[in-house]
Amino acid sequence: MIGYLGLGSNVGDRRENLQAAVAALPGRGVKVLASSSVYDTEPVGLVLDQPDFLNACLRIDTELGPEPLLDACKDVERELGRLAGGVRHGPRPIDVDLLLLGDERYHSDRLTLPHAEVTSRRFVLVPLLELDPGATLPGGASLAAALAALDGQDVRRAGPPLDVRPSG
Repeated sequence: MIGYLGLGSNVGDRRENLQAAVAALPGRGVKVLASSSVYDTEPVGLVLDQPDFLNACLRIDTELGPEPLLDACKDVERELGRLAGGVRHGPRPIDVDLLLLGDERYHSDRLTLPHAEVTSRRFVLVPLLELDPGATLPGGASLAAALAALDGQDVRRAGPPLDVRPSG
């Protein structure tokens, strides 16, 4: 099933952290098909006094369902040094968010699909729409229309797409 992940980092070598996440996903049943450009973005949420983030989105293909895919994302975060129980929206070496998974709608205590904030975050919508300009939510709502309705947050292209070629 085709899906989209959002990556973010604002601690250490931010681009290398994003690239390391791309490299770690295939070993967990997630084929990375494409990466957006990398964007420099200001923090949003509860903790604004922290370094800027690098963000990117990935188009993926996986046979994993929502919960196992979330587990794979959390495993990558742990492997790359993100500690469980940190400050929500605080500084972090890596964030791997499950944004969309086909036309799947899903809700549990751990996960909501589509991601609950996918339509309210420019740092998600700009790279996601770079990968798929016609992207929609399950049910057909346009993500480009959601982006057009947002004000605020500065999202600046900071570099080329991440390398998604298999290593080896």
